[in-house]
Amino acid sequence: MPRNRVALAAALALLATPALSACGGSSAASDADVVTVYSADGLKGENGDGWYDKVFADFEKQTGIKVEYVEGGSGEMVQRAVREKSNPQADVLVTLPPFIQQAGRKGLLQKYAPQGADQVSGADKAADGTWTSVVDNYFGFVYDKKELKQAPRTWDELLDGKYRNRLQYSTPGVAGDGTAVLVKAMHDFGGKDQALAYLKKLQANNVGPSASTGKLAPKVDKGELLVANGDVQMNYAQTKSMPGLGIWFPAGPGGRPSTFALPYAAGLVTRAPHSGNGRKLLDFMLGRRQQQEVSEIGGGFSSRKDVKATDADAIALAGLMDGVEVFEPDWDDIDRNLTSYVEDWKSATGS
Repeated sequence: MPRNRVALAAALALLATPALSACGGSSAASDADVVTVYSADGLKGENGDGWYDKVFADFEKQTGIKVEYVEGGSGEMVQRAVREKSNPQADVLVTLPPFIQQAGRKGLLQKYAPQGADQVSGADKAADGTWTSVVDNYFGFVYDKKELKQAPRTWDELLDGKYRNRLQYSTPGVAGDGTAVLVKAMHDFGGKDQALAYLKKLQANNVGPSASTGKLAPKVDKGELLVANGDVQMNYAQTKSMPGLGIWFPAGPGGRPSTFALPYAAGLVTRAPHSGNGRKLLDFMLGRRQQQEVSEIGGGFSSRKDVKATDADAIALAGLMDGVEVFEPDWDDIDRNLTSYVEDWKSATGS
C-alpha cells in the first residue's frame, strides 16, 4: 500500500476510536495501557493528596497503566454506567451502598474476587462475587466547630431555628451519603413514615439539594453552614485542610450516637473495555501496603481484617468511633425499594 494511503488509513482508524471524557481531559477507550474508574467522591484529595492520588500514581508507576478517573455521586455514577451499558466505557465502578447493590442487580458488574478479598469480611463484599469493599467507612455528620461550642446530640436539635438556612444534606437517590441520611432516619425513628415526618419538618432549615456530599464540608468550614451530612473517611481527610470541621453522629432511639458502615465498594464492569487492567487495579487497591495507607493518607479504615494500622490517624479514627453504636441496614430491602423511598422523600419534603 502506498505510504499516503497507509497514513490515511491510520488517520481514519484514529477518528473511529471512541473517546471518553474524564476529569482532566479525554482518553482513547481502546488504549491498551489505560484503566477507567467511575467513582463516588471522597477518596481523591482536593490537593492531590488523597488515597486515590497515591494509589493511582503508584499503580501507574508499577504497571505503566494510566488511570482515567471520573467522579460524581454514587447514584450518578451508576446511572452513567447504565446509559453506557451497550457500550461500556468504565472498567471499575466504585460506589457506596445501596448503589453498589443496585449496580449488581442491573447487571453492570461481572464476578471477580480481587487478591486479598478472602481477608474482607462477608458483610463488606457481595455473596455473588461482583463487588468488594476497598475502603471501609461510616456515615456521619459534620458541624462548624468555630461557631458551635459542641456538636448537636440528637436529630431534634437540628429543628432549632438557629439552623435555618445553615443546614444542608445531599440528595437521597443521587448521592450515597444523601441516601444514608434517609437510611439512618428510617432506622432511628422506627420506620419510613416516621422518618419522612421528621425530614419534612427539617426541610424548614434545609438550604436545598446537593448532588455531591463532598461540596458541603467546605461550606461548613467557611461558616456558610453549621451542619451538613458526610461520612467519616471523607470528612476526617478533609479536617487536615479544614480545621473548622467536627464529626458527629446523631443519637439513636436508645440515646446513644449511632451509625452504620458505608464502605467504598468496587466492582469490575461487565464487558469492561480493559477488564485485565481493571482486575490489576482492584488487586492493587486491596494490596497490603495500599490498605495500610488507608487511614494515614485516606482517613478511612482498611477493608482487610489482617491489616492493623497503628498510625496516629488510625488511633484517632478508632477514638472517634468509640462509644458509637453500629447497626446493619437491610441493604436488600433498601435496594429493592430505593426508588419508592426516594419518591416518598421527594413528596414529603417538596424537593
